[in-house]
This record gives sequence, C-alpha cells and structure tokens, in this order.
Amino acid sequence: MDNTLDIAAAIDLVRRGGVIAYPTEAVWGLGCDPANEAAVLRLLEIKQRPVEKGLIVVAAGLEAVRPWLDLAQLPAGRMTEVCASWPGPNTWAIPATPLAPPWVTGSHRSLAVRVSAHPVVVALCEALGGPLVSTSANLAGQPPAYSRGELDPALLAGIDGVVGGQTAGLDRPTPIRAALDGSVLRG
Repeated sequence: MDNTLDIAAAIDLVRRGGVIAYPTEAVWGLGCDPANEAAVLRLLEIKQRPVEKGLIVVAAGLEAVRPWLDLAQLPAGRMTEVCASWPGPNTWAIPATPLAPPWVTGSHRSLAVRVSAHPVVVALCEALGGPLVSTSANLAGQPPAYSRGELDPALLAGIDGVVGGQTAGLDRPTPIRAALDGSVLRG
C-alpha cells in the first residue's frame, strides 16, 4: 500500500468505519473509532487479537474520554499524577463508566487512556472530535513496527490506509499504569 493519507482523508475513512495505521510516540499504531463496534471488531480481526484483552484509546485531551471514565473511583490526588504526565507518552488504566464501549475495555473494568503529544495523533483526534483506538500495528504476538517500512504487508492488506508521518522515536511502547495506585501494568 503506497497511498499515504492526509489527516482529512484518514478521518473520512475512520468516520465510515475504516481502520488506519498511523505513527505514535514509539511504534506505528492501528486505529479506528472506538465508539464504532463493527470497526473495532474488524481491527481486532485484522490484528488477530481477542476482544477480552482490551485496547488503548488516545485523545487530544481528557474531556474527549471523560464520559467513559469513573474518576470518582480514584483516591484523592491520583488524578493529579495522571494529568501531570499528559500530554505525553503515558497510558493509564482508569476506572470505566458503563458508557465505555465493552469492545474497547474488553474484560477489564478500566479504560486504557493516553492523552498524546504526538502531532499526528493530536491532529487525528482533533479532526475526529474524539478519541481514537491505538494498538500496535502488528499481528498479535509479532514485534511492533517502529518504522513505516516495518509494517507487515499482510496487515497492510487488511486496513484502509496509512497516515503519513514518523514516530516520536521512543525505543519502546508507552508504559501502562493503573490510575488507582500507580502500579505498572506494562513497563
């Protein structure tokens, strides 16, 4: 797939249920509209990932995902630590409300959220007007793609397009921590 999408074309595809690849802080990601169950299930099928594992959502700001988060469950001061790490390459598993899509939370009672500072991610989320699914652009169990050239041709054949840009150069996917107590879920 050689056609590079600009932000507007990518968001047009996402709004129509498409799945795209795009650069993130460390690796290339796969994304779609997290509120669109069919799109998320298609992304999971392409990636060969079980829905129970859950997915990360990225946003340009906390307000985009606030209805899906049960911030009242967090102990005093925990949200201060979470917000101090954003925008940036930090993903937090935050207690979810019943409004959070179960096809995104999987078997978890939390939603994994990152408020990104990556310019492509921010532009995509702002153009969409909400969050975007963000999971590594690789088949389950395979190494993540740190460059566009490392994207698996089999994966590319199943998606709708690739957004231009570069990763931010981090050497490993973003850590995931539990917002309830700060414990590391993925280092």
